[in-house]
Amino acid sequence: MKSNWAERINNAVARSRIGKHFQLEGSGHRRERKGTRFLTEIRAGLTVFFAMAYIISVNASIISESGGPCVCTPTPEDPTCDNNQEYMSCLYEVKLDLIMATSIVAMISSVLIGVFANLPLGMAPGMGLNAYFTYTIVGYHGSGNVSYQTALAAVFIEGIIFFILSLFGVRQWFARLIPMSIKVAMGCGIGLYLCFIGLQSSAGIGLVTLNLSTLVELGGCPKAALDANGVCQWGHMESGTMYMGILGLLLMALLLMYRVRGAILIGIVVIAITAWPRNSPITYFPYTPSGNEMFDFFKKVVTVNKLKHVLGNFDFNLSSKDIWIALITFLYVDILDTTGTMYSMARYGGFTDKSGDFEHSTRAFLTDACCVTIGSCFGTSSCTTFVESGAGIAEGGRTGLTAISVAFGFFVSIFFSPIFASFPPWSTGPALVLVGSMMTSSARNINWDYPGDAIPSFITMAVMPFTYSIAYGVIGGIIAYIIINGFVLIVDKVSGGRIHPDYSQREDWWTAVLGRSFVPLWIRYLIARARGEKDFDWHQDEMDLDEPQPFLSLFQTL
Repeated sequence: MKSNWAERINNAVARSRIGKHFQLEGSGHRRERKGTRFLTEIRAGLTVFFAMAYIISVNASIISESGGPCVCTPTPEDPTCDNNQEYMSCLYEVKLDLIMATSIVAMISSVLIGVFANLPLGMAPGMGLNAYFTYTIVGYHGSGNVSYQTALAAVFIEGIIFFILSLFGVRQWFARLIPMSIKVAMGCGIGLYLCFIGLQSSAGIGLVTLNLSTLVELGGCPKAALDANGVCQWGHMESGTMYMGILGLLLMALLLMYRVRGAILIGIVVIAITAWPRNSPITYFPYTPSGNEMFDFFKKVVTVNKLKHVLGNFDFNLSSKDIWIALITFLYVDILDTTGTMYSMARYGGFTDKSGDFEHSTRAFLTDACCVTIGSCFGTSSCTTFVESGAGIAEGGRTGLTAISVAFGFFVSIFFSPIFASFPPWSTGPALVLVGSMMTSSARNINWDYPGDAIPSFITMAVMPFTYSIAYGVIGGIIAYIIINGFVLIVDKVSGGRIHPDYSQREDWWTAVLGRSFVPLWIRYLIARARGEKDFDWHQDEMDLDEPQPFLSLFQTL
């Protein structure tokens, strides 16, 4: 009965205008996506939302440490104003505003990427970029050379520049020029990056902690065992929350083994609920000042802030060289970060073609650029695609309906932000580890037989988690590829073709790339009209898409 009920809903939506717009199977769209079902998309979107929900509180915590628009005069005894109660009270109000702002920005961005690009991606203010914004550009409690308002202006301008670059195809052109093996390695590197995040204590289960000598070590210590730097002093593998995270990972894995629908979502919710009682050793709300503050916010259940500190708070004073350095850094880090993440998610879902482009790439990049500017208007750093989107793709999400479901989750969180800001990291961390394992499965598609392809790909994979940056991994892989293969090419040409390695195993990725036009379709349309060509074919660039990754076939049923 339930199956028939679900099938009727799926078929009804597929035959509607909504189904045709989002290319659901059975919609009659000339390029409908195989295996897509309405209810599967909804479930996938909720999974992505719960995997991303930590950003509501984490982003607010990070950006608020910049000091926002709050002002205080440092003293020798208190250079960062940590003991100034009036200043700290202002910061708490900024944090609550940013919780609301983060939810609103994520909602708007996810709707836009879903409706206009029809991709199953969740978007929100990006991790890493928010830390760079706070601790490098503005400085802790405003101790840097750039004010919070001026840094927001730089992000606003960045979005406009991104829009222009995307409109004229520059970002798409750059993405296509990246060798295919490196593109595949991006997804694998992001998988390792996700796993590393999921194993840490800040956004994961706490199995890995800091070691000042070896950088990382086996952790799992109680919070009382951590020093000021987060180093375990005692109690390795004694943390109850770590074991709850491991339990969540096992629960998700077993549910996946039995093909239970919504396995990742079930695991996240179950572990989160166990962390809410205060009289528990694994509580998310300990009897500490910060725990009391979080629990007081949690008890409000429904609350809406007025955004009085962060909304449209710009200062376009661009006379300082520091703001231009920040703008340029935002540009290159964000373009590589977003390009790598979007391509990897698109390939994971089977939306890429043989030349390395992905379906609706121009719309996706234009939407991303708009979302960067929108984020700055609400007082936060650059908005970007979240790698947690892989959790939804793993659940079978393959259309923009998944993104809209993510947006609905953030819409609800606007009113219930105390609840959604209270999912502990050890409930979402296991999902990141699990998705990381799925994404690294594409490593089999890297050309390991030719060192000129294999070594740059490995560098791409390794640098991402070790530098905690997707962008640096992409940069490292591209530079390694250019140096290694450039040297071989020069020697080949100088020797007249007498000295060269065995090219028989080399990957021929450039043939498909050079066979496609880099000029955006709208420009070619204008050129055709100017020439008097009235029969311009808008579908001339339709792509021969790759198949989804084999692992996904387990979850594309409902």
